[in-house]
Parts: sequence; C-alpha cells; structure tokens
Amino acid sequence: MAKYLTLIAAAGALLAAPPASAQQRDYPTRPIKIVVSLPPGGGVDTVTRLISDKLAHRLGQAVVIENKGGQSGNIGAEAVFNAEPDGYTLLASAPAPITTNPLLYKSLPFDPTRFTPIAMMTAIPNTLLVRSSFPAKNVQEFIAYAKANPGKITYASQGNGTTSHLTGVMFEQATGAKLVHVPYRGTAPAVNDLIGGHVDVLFNEVATSTEMHRSGRARILAVTTAQRVPELPDIPTMQEAGLPGFVSDTWNAISAPPKTPAPIVTKLNAAINEVLAAPEMQAQMKTMHLKPVGGTPAQMADIVKADTRRWGDVIRAANVTIE
Repeated sequence: MAKYLTLIAAAGALLAAPPASAQQRDYPTRPIKIVVSLPPGGGVDTVTRLISDKLAHRLGQAVVIENKGGQSGNIGAEAVFNAEPDGYTLLASAPAPITTNPLLYKSLPFDPTRFTPIAMMTAIPNTLLVRSSFPAKNVQEFIAYAKANPGKITYASQGNGTTSHLTGVMFEQATGAKLVHVPYRGTAPAVNDLIGGHVDVLFNEVATSTEMHRSGRARILAVTTAQRVPELPDIPTMQEAGLPGFVSDTWNAISAPPKTPAPIVTKLNAAINEVLAAPEMQAQMKTMHLKPVGGTPAQMADIVKADTRRWGDVIRAANVTIE
C-alpha cells in the first residue's frame, strides 16, 4: 500500500510541475548568476558588472556576479560547465578557458567546445605597456634592449595561457628576444606590480592601459592592433614599429552550460544585444575605451574558433604547456 501511495505522490508531482517548454517560455523566474572566471577588478569583471545592471532591468530578475578566478579561468569555467543548463548559471570569460586552454593543459575537467555561446560583450585592443621608469621609449628601443639583455626583462600576465601571456610568447617569436614570464591571478594584481616597478612589461588591454599612460604611472609604447586606436592617435601599432602581422586583441563573452535550450539562448542573446545597443551604454563604453560587440551566438562561435586557431599556432610553435 505504501508503495502505491509513493507512486501516486510521484505522479502528482510530475503533473504539477510545469512542462519544460513553459519553463523556457517564462524564463527567467528567479535570479541569474554570472560566474566571472577571473578575480574582481579586471576587464572581464568590470564589463560584466556594467552589463549585468542593465540586463537585470530587461529580464526582470536580479543578476548576481560571482568571481571564481584561478587556472586561467578554468575554475570558473568548470563550475558553469557542470551547472544545470537552465539559463540560471552563466559564464563570463576572456578567451582562454573557452579557446586555447585545452592546448595548454594536459587535461581539463570540461570540454570548452561544448559550451553554449550566448553573446560577445566587448572587444578590447591590447597594448605594449611598460613601467614608467623603463629605459626604452619606443618599440625599437624596447626590442634592442630586450635582445641586449636576454632573460632580464620580466613581463606580467593575467595567468598562464591568457592572451597577455600568449602575446608575450608571440613577441618572443617575432623578435627573437627572451623575456621572463611572471603569471598573476588576474589583471588587477599584474597592474599593481607593474605600477610598483616589480615587473617591467604587461601586454594589457587598452582601457586600463590608457588611464595609467595618461597619469604617468606607466607608458604605452604601442598598440597591438592592425590600425591605430582613435583614442591614442600618437601611439604607433606594433606593425608600424617593424613587426608585420603582429595583432593581439581580446574580448569578453557570455557562455552557458552545454545543452542550454535554444529559447533561453535566444532570450539572453536578445537582452544582451539590447543592453549593448542602448545609447547610454554606448557612451559609457566609449569613455572606457571598449568596443561593444553583441551579435548572434553563431557569430560568437566563429570568433571563438578563429581565436583558437590563431593562438593555437603560437602555442604549438613555442611548445607552450602548463602542468
């Protein structure tokens, strides 16, 4: 008898639960958590918090930020990869954990190719940023100094395998110079040590680099884009400085766990695009030297694949691995 009562109760619970299609149609009905895969204070964290405030208004639910830094974004990525694919746990990341980390780590507890792309948030040019007291005043002098002092110039990064790290590797490949890599757990601690003179160089995104450059706390020697950055018209590109094809930029994107239903993806993508297209958001991002991207999930997937190929070539050529 007890067995039958249990079965009846279970059947009743199933009948009472709304069907999956209704849950997806009504999404979201509770707060959404965005896991930022780097520590607070860096570019990914800043952009995600900026967008999440507006996203909450459009979706009608709170958007909570949780920072899970470490292992070049792998810790945060793993947490989201294993979350329920219901749209209530999302990943905000720079490229590394969803592009090149499988090429760097012998094994990962998740498969980056299975994340569900939602939308690109911003694209950010990178710079060659040096401490304020560094002797070189331009890229040519920097290259000459690096070649004359092999293994003596230290360059910081956001962590092993991040864009800032791989840009340093690409620089070594392009010039034949030998630098010393000093990995940090995110942008903020790397920037702090550059300002303090504890490291010499950081291939850093243009937003924070520009503020430090203008205040005299550090100096930008070049931008790592194909063309000069409008906000820094007097700063040459690395290509102008004699390194043809030297391009390094980064981006911030929102992903979801594998098998997240299409209706949820569509709703999130539309809301993020609306936030990015708002005039006040455009104006705010311009002051921060950020380029809003947006676009479709398919376009984000294409960018991820292209970056994986580009940095994969750098990694394989230098045989970069991380234990």
